Amino acid sequence: MPYSHLLAPLDLGHVTLKNRVLMGSMHTGLEETGDWNRVAEFYATRARGGVGLMVTGGMAPNAEGGVFPGAAGLFSEQDIANHRVVTDRVHQAGGRIAMQILHAGRYAYSKDCVSASAIKSPISPFAPRELDAEGIEKQIRDIVTAAERAKAAGYDGVEVMGSEGYFLNQFLVRHTNKRTDAWGGDYANRIRLPVEVVRRVRAAVGPAFIVIYRISLIDLVPDGSTWDEVVRLARAIEAAGANMLNTGIGWHEARVPTIATSVPRAAFAHLTARLRPEVSIPVITSNRINTPDVAEALLAEGAADMVSMARPFLADPDFVAKAAAGRADLIAPCIACNQACLDHTFSGKLTSCLVNPRACHETVLTYSAAAVAKRIAVVGAGPAGMMTALVAANRGHKVVLFDRASVLGGQLNLARLVPGKEEFDGLVDWFTAAIAEAGVEVRLGVEARLDDLRGYDDVVIATGVVPRDIGLVGQERALSYIEVLRGAKVGPRVAVIGAGGIGFDVAEFLVSGGQSVTEDVAAWRREWGVGDPASSAGGLAKPAPDPAAREVWLLQRKAEKPGRGLGKTTGWIHRAALVAKGVKMIGGVSYLGIEAGGLRVTRDGVEELLEVDNVVLCAGQLPDRALADRLTEAGIAAHVIGGADVAAELDAKRAIDQAARLAARL
Repeated sequence: MPYSHLLAPLDLGHVTLKNRVLMGSMHTGLEETGDWNRVAEFYATRARGGVGLMVTGGMAPNAEGGVFPGAAGLFSEQDIANHRVVTDRVHQAGGRIAMQILHAGRYAYSKDCVSASAIKSPISPFAPRELDAEGIEKQIRDIVTAAERAKAAGYDGVEVMGSEGYFLNQFLVRHTNKRTDAWGGDYANRIRLPVEVVRRVRAAVGPAFIVIYRISLIDLVPDGSTWDEVVRLARAIEAAGANMLNTGIGWHEARVPTIATSVPRAAFAHLTARLRPEVSIPVITSNRINTPDVAEALLAEGAADMVSMARPFLADPDFVAKAAAGRADLIAPCIACNQACLDHTFSGKLTSCLVNPRACHETVLTYSAAAVAKRIAVVGAGPAGMMTALVAANRGHKVVLFDRASVLGGQLNLARLVPGKEEFDGLVDWFTAAIAEAGVEVRLGVEARLDDLRGYDDVVIATGVVPRDIGLVGQERALSYIEVLRGAKVGPRVAVIGAGGIGFDVAEFLVSGGQSVTEDVAAWRREWGVGDPASSAGGLAKPAPDPAAREVWLLQRKAEKPGRGLGKTTGWIHRAALVAKGVKMIGGVSYLGIEAGGLRVTRDGVEELLEVDNVVLCAGQLPDRALADRLTEAGIAAHVIGGADVAAELDAKRAIDQAARLAARL
């Protein structure tokens, strides 16, 4: 059997899970829409795909514990009835589901937030109120009540959120707990709250109910937990009645990335492997596990009893079913980009997925079988063209996909060359396999012309973008980002014009010298200062990045901080990585020209010559509409999508979403 460890059942005593796959908790924003059919269909779709157990997004136990005002929770009989719609649908689909109880503590975006001590979080404008003993008791009661209501709503269990710097985690560490009473001070007191919560939750829900505790294995903040404390907590939580320990990594305020695409796969699984022998209940590993092969290897080597994957189930709800069928090549991969999931969440938008625009839109974006099979031509095999071809063919249309290149992928083939973006390899591989499976006729190395496109029922132009010509004096001396990423010779001192996403990628490419720490977990830990919680509280070490391969200036015209337009949850990572490599990021620059000695600019009204060996142009893109314009002139109607439609702030998320929605209605 393929993936024999991953697909093995897990006996929890009162219930047996059908496999070792957990869909980890994600806040999607669906519950807050009030459309419970939509919520139910999101989870039921994943249940039909074969996942062993799912955990909902965090549900607030009370108003002060919600991550934001109005956050969803089980506060009334109507709430219980609403959640029953979800659990009934999941059970009808053959799945099991637990509800996460999340008390945000000082992370709550509210003036009513509470915590162990009145210490403001760096990621929130509100200082929390320090709870007195009566206030702590209220929080315990409310968490227990939430568990009782979850059981009444038909959930198979609850996950008590005790990691990532949320409320219970805040009591555990000296970083946020400065109390001197029975709930602070030595570790016996600081551990008291989470243990009491689990003990009383178990007493309230009885033995035939799953209780998972999400434990922080490495806080990645100063004065965090030591490894001895983690083990002591794990044993106490087991004794208090938990069925399983799920692992959390890093606090939200930590300055170490933990789930972005530049983090090596399974970068923290060694900590789960270290914890597992210390307890007798199943331990779940998590973070940057996105293929059945990685998950299977972790289970086979004894690193964990179960594997948690969250975002991979946004990318492909049928992850488990495809693995079980021996078709892992058809699993749409999570590339850990955060663009449509976490970036949306932290911007107050509904979660979705760059790779799968149907995620969280299952009831509103449907790929129904075509009533009439059309002949459709798609020109351009970048992300927009490939998604159009794939969805249209799966709906029953006859699709021909043209591209002048010899391989599928378009600009994804440039992105995958950037250190830290190796996950794009899997995205291109998946598109290639899925398009072949769907029966799309692919014509590579073909420059589609008007005569090639006559006679089709629909023509879709997805020809992408071309670099923008900024008309700079001496620009014939410059290199384009395309030339650089494809291996053009570049000297030791480089100026990059343009500090958008491409400029940042090119700067990373230049300073890395072709070496990616994402492919070397030891080097990645050194670069970001990830140590061992057994030797440093919180697991922090002094960052020690490798020297930069080149001296780089990253320049932009806008007089603002470069990188401001990058992803909400990943921009800081890109900026920090380049700062660590000594990249000089400068805004408010006017370009006068490129000359033999370098790049002449003005800054703050002062003219200067940046003495560089090369100048790389990353100054924006324009739609490649030449073919679309010729079609219009010839009277051939066409749909224009992706970069060929709008190049400004182009990203694969928008291109793929636009393509999927077009293909769904063709």
